[in-house]
Amino acid sequence: MGFLLKKKDSRKRIEKEIGKLINSKSIEENKKRLKDRLKDCDDIVYKEFTAGKEQIFKFLLVYTDGMSRGDLLNNAVLNALMIHAREVPPDAMEPGEELYRLVRYGGLPASELTDNDNLEDAILSILIGDAVLFIDGTEKSIIIGAKGWPKRSVSEPNTESLIRGPRDGFTETFRENTALVRRRIRDHRLKLKQLRVGRRSFTDVGVMYIEDIVKPELVEEVLQRIKTIEIDAIMESGYIEQLIEDNYLSPFPQINITERPDEVAGSLYEGRVAILVDNSPFALIVPTTLNSLFQSPEDYYDRWYISTILRFIRYFASVLSLLLPALYIAITSFQPDILPAKFVISIAAARQGIPFPAIIEAFLMEVTFELLREAGLRLPVPIGSAIGIVGGIVIGTAAVDAGIVSPIMVIIVAVTAISSFSIPNYNLSVGFRMLRFFLMAIAGVFGLYGIMLGIVLILSHLVKLKSFGIPYMSPYVSSPASDLKDSIIRVPTFLMGKRPVLLARNIIRMKNNRQLINQLEQEKDGNDKK
Repeated sequence: MGFLLKKKDSRKRIEKEIGKLINSKSIEENKKRLKDRLKDCDDIVYKEFTAGKEQIFKFLLVYTDGMSRGDLLNNAVLNALMIHAREVPPDAMEPGEELYRLVRYGGLPASELTDNDNLEDAILSILIGDAVLFIDGTEKSIIIGAKGWPKRSVSEPNTESLIRGPRDGFTETFRENTALVRRRIRDHRLKLKQLRVGRRSFTDVGVMYIEDIVKPELVEEVLQRIKTIEIDAIMESGYIEQLIEDNYLSPFPQINITERPDEVAGSLYEGRVAILVDNSPFALIVPTTLNSLFQSPEDYYDRWYISTILRFIRYFASVLSLLLPALYIAITSFQPDILPAKFVISIAAARQGIPFPAIIEAFLMEVTFELLREAGLRLPVPIGSAIGIVGGIVIGTAAVDAGIVSPIMVIIVAVTAISSFSIPNYNLSVGFRMLRFFLMAIAGVFGLYGIMLGIVLILSHLVKLKSFGIPYMSPYVSSPASDLKDSIIRVPTFLMGKRPVLLARNIIRMKNNRQLINQLEQEKDGNDKK
């Protein structure tokens, strides 16, 4: 009796030192301690069963109903131990460590088995969808990978649709997302470092990078920022984005988000780092630049001149989205003489009878359109699209007929809205929408001089802004001329032989195959002449 008490005191001392509850050799005690910790958790299943023919051995299988695969547990655990174990000769199994080794290495036909010796890790495994098998007579337990919660199938991303390109997108399942990236990068140098963030959620967060391309200091910086996060729960990758970005006051996103595995793979090949978060279909890519936010994966699937034209259109659309309402306010209110006389007369005739100044008129229409946009996003898809179209037409027409706004203002708001939709990154388009109101306000006070002042302030902010140590305006600043091959103008693919110098340590991407093709053609012509 004294020996048992002494052993129990020793276990308590060990538990206090390591900060975890270690397993007991008795499955009854393990079950009691589990139920104490998981009290009022009615979805936890405790399956006690016995195995053996002449000598009976006790087992306890614990898992969460709905989170674990029942077919795997039935076939790989219960069927293997309760039925097939009876075929093993009685003298082949001994209770304790020998039985544990026999079950662990020869009795469970499951691919993912992990040794465990404490209840804290066992409880966490049970709550994330795995099952834990306790064996009477040993302090060790076996964690069985049996995750099988309800999940959404892989489908095309709704927020980043393409005409040409892959149709698969990330889901809310962490392991499926890592597999979608590995499918595109079949290289042993693609690394995945997995962390658990959140004191209560223990959310899986994966940091992916290609070892011989990425700069080690970038990986270390990303890991260090994630490890400093102290929060109860990570519900979505947006939590990580907001907690590790450089400047939280900036309207410009310093971390790119995407639902597309091909965009993540392309970014990794450039020397960037991807962050995948469980329960989120959006991956984070760091560092990011303003130039990369205007790019689309489709740019690299189409021919170079098509991509260049599309990029020019996006940059032009962003300028219209940012400046058009402010220019209307400034010109109509302060500097109408810069326009041709006929055009000024036409605008004045259209504004005749409007009771509000241009700045109030513009703000009314812009706010109304933002309300329609928000309503369209929150309503069901079939209704939302109809509300956006019908609401815009009806309200615009009614406002013009009522003499509240001028027809030219409706046209400007419509062109501005269409231009904002041309920006491929949603967070960037939101930033432009915020700055649009700022420029409208300053244009209403100072006219064109206010717009110029606002542009100077925005450009000054962009030049100073950094994303994980990389200038936000690169490759237009602080980058060699070779990086400009993939900026507004996208040169032919055979000329893009180098990765961005500021990102990668191994900058050689490919050899100029056009030279090789010409060399082969010359050799072929020479052979034909002979």
